[in-house]
Amino acid sequence: MSGLKKTAPPSPIKRRAPPKPPGAGGAKRPVATAGRFQSLDMLATLVAVVDADGHVLYANAALEDALGTSRRSIANTLFQDCFTEPALLESALSGARSNEFAALRYDAWLKRVGHEALPVHVVVAQTESKGEVVVELLPLEQQARQEREERLIDQAQANKELIRNLAHEIKNPLGGIRGAAQLLQMELDSRELIEYTQVIIHEADRLQSLVDRLLAPHRRPHVVGDVNIHEVCERVRSLILAEFPKGLRVVRDYDTSIPEFRGDREQLIQAVLNIAHNAAQALAERIAAGDAQIIFKTRVGRQVTFGKQRYRLALELHVIDNGPGVPDSIKDRIFFPLVSGRDGGSGLGLTLAQTFVQQHHGLIECESVPGCTDFKILIPLP
Repeated sequence: MSGLKKTAPPSPIKRRAPPKPPGAGGAKRPVATAGRFQSLDMLATLVAVVDADGHVLYANAALEDALGTSRRSIANTLFQDCFTEPALLESALSGARSNEFAALRYDAWLKRVGHEALPVHVVVAQTESKGEVVVELLPLEQQARQEREERLIDQAQANKELIRNLAHEIKNPLGGIRGAAQLLQMELDSRELIEYTQVIIHEADRLQSLVDRLLAPHRRPHVVGDVNIHEVCERVRSLILAEFPKGLRVVRDYDTSIPEFRGDREQLIQAVLNIAHNAAQALAERIAAGDAQIIFKTRVGRQVTFGKQRYRLALELHVIDNGPGVPDSIKDRIFFPLVSGRDGGSGLGLTLAQTFVQQHHGLIECESVPGCTDFKILIPLP
């Protein structure tokens, strides 16, 4: 079984005798009772319990969703037929029957109804019942997403410390420069020289404003109240349409069943506004052509893992535009401070949006290709 990773077989233990199947000895084993494996439905990973030959005894809810079919329809069918290379699982089950390993891992492709095959990492492990095997499937794209989220969180924390330290280091000499320029201006009689001191004062004020914006999320108190996410979206929608009244459609696609949650309404308005405003500015050419579009889409995510934690329910707010997409050169750095894909941009909008959302224990993700850029805000729901 080349390519399969094994762990050492367990020490001999006394196994509980498996339940006897009803009817004749040659009858198929019945599907395992829902009560015994009900806890598997709480997992976000895909799990199947199979017999020694690969017949499905139980499939959890996540596997049903991934396959696009019900557990009833796959009960007692050969689970290896759900893969593009059935021989890999057959080989693993053969090793389980001969007790060659306690757990085995390999990568495979899971076939799905109406969708492309899904790359998964397969973990095959024996259970306490003889002739019963648990097959756990970890979608590789999900694993990659979780790693990306962890990097985003670590980067955001590092950015926060960097911004704080840098801002304070800039503020002290900046105040001295501005004060010295004012004193110098008072001593000058030449109008031309006064203009120079005014330039110094003006630029010092501009830098002071930038520093204040960098420190704003950490200074402002977190005002918590009941938040209706659709009121937030409607407020942002009205602001965007007021600034871009022609050539831009802002489409609503709301799930009105989403409950209110505790949060800072003004911070969330600012976060969504920063994302939507960036989208509108990126749509300049399409606005001129009259076919620019931004979509506000809300959904409820179930059994969602982000920010190194798993949540039973989470808000998914998508801000989707049909612009040119995020440049490849900055895709991995768009949430860094002072990184902008637009001439004249401050590079602070997405940094502040990420900070505000993280203060709600959430996260912002971005997927972008030419013609479709999707910023997804994830926030836990009660």
